[in-house]
Parts: sequence; C-alpha cells; structure tokens
Amino acid sequence: MAAEIHSRPQTSRPILLNKIEGHQDAVNAAVLIPKEDGVITVSEDRTIRVWLKRDSGQYWPSIYHTVSCEYYTQFIGDNQTCQWLFSDDSRLCRYVLKAHQGRVSDMVFSLQSQWVVSTGHDKSVSWMCTQSGSMLGRHNFSSWASCLQYDNDTQHAFVGDYSGQITLLKLEAQTYSTITTLKGHEGSIAALWWDPVQRWLFSGASDHSVIMWDIGGRKGRTLLLQGHHEKVQALRYLNLTRQLVSCSADGAITVWNMDTQREEAPQWLDSDSCQKCEQPFFWNIKQMWDTKTLGLRQVSCGHLLSTYHIYFFIVKYRTLESLRTPLATFHEGKHNISHMDMDPTRGVMVTCGSDRVVKIWDMMQVIGCSIATGFSR
Repeated sequence: MAAEIHSRPQTSRPILLNKIEGHQDAVNAAVLIPKEDGVITVSEDRTIRVWLKRDSGQYWPSIYHTVSCEYYTQFIGDNQTCQWLFSDDSRLCRYVLKAHQGRVSDMVFSLQSQWVVSTGHDKSVSWMCTQSGSMLGRHNFSSWASCLQYDNDTQHAFVGDYSGQITLLKLEAQTYSTITTLKGHEGSIAALWWDPVQRWLFSGASDHSVIMWDIGGRKGRTLLLQGHHEKVQALRYLNLTRQLVSCSADGAITVWNMDTQREEAPQWLDSDSCQKCEQPFFWNIKQMWDTKTLGLRQVSCGHLLSTYHIYFFIVKYRTLESLRTPLATFHEGKHNISHMDMDPTRGVMVTCGSDRVVKIWDMMQVIGCSIATGFSR
C-alpha cells in the first residue's frame, strides 16, 4: 500500500457562489440538478426540497417546479427506502419500499436493472425491484452497513461497514455471491466512490484516510492518501481530469492529482529489532541483555527504523517534496461536510452537513477544468 502525507500549499481556492439556509435539522444529501441552476436537498427535518436560482441570484424552494429531465434522489432514514421522481410534467411521485428493519444509511437506484439497492443499520444490504416492489435479495453483515456503490454493467455492489471493511458482492435476482472483502482502514467506512471507467474504488473512513483500490488491475494495488484531520465523509472522482475530490467532517476539501505515478510503500513488518541497523526494540529484553544495547521504539512509517534512520528519512522526504509539484491541494469549506455532489462540466460543487447549511462552490480554478460545455453557472 502506498502512503502519502502532504503539506498544505497556497493555491487557487474554491469560490463560494451561494449559501442556502432554512432547514430545521441536518441536511443528509444535496445534489445538483443537471443542466439547471438548482439543488435538491434531503434533510433530517423530513423534508425534500427543490431549490431553484431566482433572478435575484438567491435560491428559493420550489418543490413542484418543472425541471428539464427525470431526476432521482432518495430519502435516507427510518426503516424504509423512499424513492422520489421529478418529471417533466411537474409531478412529484413517491415510492415507498420496505427494505430494512433499521435506519437506511445509503441507497442507489439502477435505471438499467430497475433495482433499488440500499444499506441499513440493521446490518444488511438489500435489493428490490421498483416495478413489482418485491424484495430480490438480502445479505447480512456483522456490523452496520454504512455506504454503498453499485456497478450497473456487472451488477456488483461495494458495501462499506462500521468495522472498516468493504464487501464486494455480485447481485442477481433472488441470489448473490460474495466476491471478496477489502481490508485496509482502521476506522468505519464513511464514503465510497466507484469509477467504472478506470475500475477504481475509493473509500474514505473515520481514520481520516482515503484508499484507492485498483479493482480492474487485479494486482492488489492500493494507494493510501493521507492529509485530512477528521472523518472523510464525501468522495468524487473526476475521470476527465484524473482528480479525486474528498471532503471531511471539519470542512476540509482536498483535490488529489491521480494522474501521477506513485511508488508502492512497504507493508508493515512485525519484528523485535530494526530492519536497518538490527538494534533491538525496547520490549526485546533478551537481545538488549545479550548485546548490552539500549532498546529503540517502533515507529509506524511503514519501516521499523532507528532514530537516525527516522531523521534521515524525514529530511530526505521534505527535500524531495519541496522540489516537486504538489500531488494534492487543500482548501477550507468552513462548515461541516457530510455529503457532496459535483457537476464537472460546469465546475460546480454543492456541500451540506449537520450545520443545516448548503453551500454551492465554483471549483473551476481548483480542478483545472477545461471541459465546460456551455452550461451557465
């Protein structure tokens, strides 16, 4: 697993375009309406709202306003999955699917298979048919299932849970198979993002880290990205610019350059002595007695190094770091971020969280996006 820790350089920053307030409780999700200056929000106050930008430049709720295309979102909570459909004829439709015995934590709708796949605090993932409303299958875990991603073409589901594991399932009607379990985080999984083009899976967790899993490469390659100081709760990979955007609970917004060659770091090695100088660690009483040497402390940098080797490693790393282009840029959102959505064609991002605030950002300068297609901001 490759590990990288970056400093925080001064670069172009996100520009706050607008701030939406008015919810009575935490905002669970906020999504941008395609080709529209609008946002759909889902809140713990049991409301789902459509916010459209007025001539004044402010966003006002307009629940039944016509949007340009069918758009699906979800209500997350209680013990059921609610699917909402906004259609061109200004109708708001609601489907209630009894999927879980506990709070619903995440949900994906597949237009291709007409399935709703959801995870819940009843320690399960379920998939249901939206046409018949019937339950197609369910898989149980040993801990709460917290987040979900789904590949429409292969019908594979990636489920993260509170134990820090990610389970890969192959879903079928009335059956399923467990493909593998990914282990690498030291805290509960809070966010997943699947890129079907590169076949990369990104995971964010309460251990403040992001891991990229190269599923398509089938070589077991993983990259550990470190730089956040709180739980990573939102992820989005931009395939056209080869960048990963991650957001954490403290409001940090990080943009990672994923188009750069990264070296694999050694795995942790269990040993009673330093692998470089062979001196014993402080718990190895026998070797210290035999060699008449003072024990060293073990460090968690991927190697087992003596104090001299640690110092040399840090000095060498900082020297090389100052000579190369930063592999990530760090920015402050200045509010709790539990969910994020992006429209890379417009370079626009929306964030929301437990502070009941929704913020809309211009990310064009940050992500270096040159793929705008003429949509207005």
